[in-house]
Amino acid sequence: MTAVTVDGLGAVELAARCGVPRAVLLRDVESTLDVAHALAAEGAPSGTLIVAERQSAGRGRQGREWKSDRGSGVWFTLVERVDDEALAVLALRLGLALAPALDPFSARPVRLKWPNDLWVGERKLAGVLVEARWRDGQPEWAAIGVGINLQPPDAEPGATGLRTGVTRAEVLVAVVPAIRAVVAKTGLLTSDELAEWASRDLAAAREISEPVAGRVLGIDSGGALLVESEGGVARWRSGSIVFSEPMRE
Repeated sequence: MTAVTVDGLGAVELAARCGVPRAVLLRDVESTLDVAHALAAEGAPSGTLIVAERQSAGRGRQGREWKSDRGSGVWFTLVERVDDEALAVLALRLGLALAPALDPFSARPVRLKWPNDLWVGERKLAGVLVEARWRDGQPEWAAIGVGINLQPPDAEPGATGLRTGVTRAEVLVAVVPAIRAVVAKTGLLTSDELAEWASRDLAAAREISEPVAGRVLGIDSGGALLVESEGGVARWRSGSIVFSEPMRE
């Protein structure tokens, strides 16, 4: 059987270019997250990268399916060991890392939609899902799943992709080191990170109906969504934003 490559790069060369200790390249899997957990349980080192050509059961937050067909996007998971306190804001930090890393491949600046999506214009480009496994009250490892559309899935009218001609290899080489840099951070979000989020916040000052009705003010250092509602300022740590009005370019 022909070895799996990413745009001609084998596992060893891709790992070297991404700056990780190991890369596992697969054709078809249910989810790279599942493979990552299995490898982590066997002692895979931090930075182990799992890349699939296709996922038959790729997943997003709250059990949603992530459409991940062959050739249409970059589907991967990283195994990492993370700081306990920082785990609460890791998905937000990952968005802050991915957006500027993806800007050069996008026709327009990449923006952030709380808590874990990246958008271009009014369409979703990418998503992040962090799944941790715990032992004795501490995170033993985190599997960081990322899905980035190269081209929008036909079945997803609200999705978008990167510029024509962008390859999986060049995206991975750009985003994996950026992800690893923020994984190394400890503590909650800093004032600089909050300012960067505000500069890319898709929901800033917009009216939403979920997770609570009101106007979005931003996020706090713990990653909570701040919403001005009739009862004052509400803080939400779970759920997804639904805009009250259709998004505008």
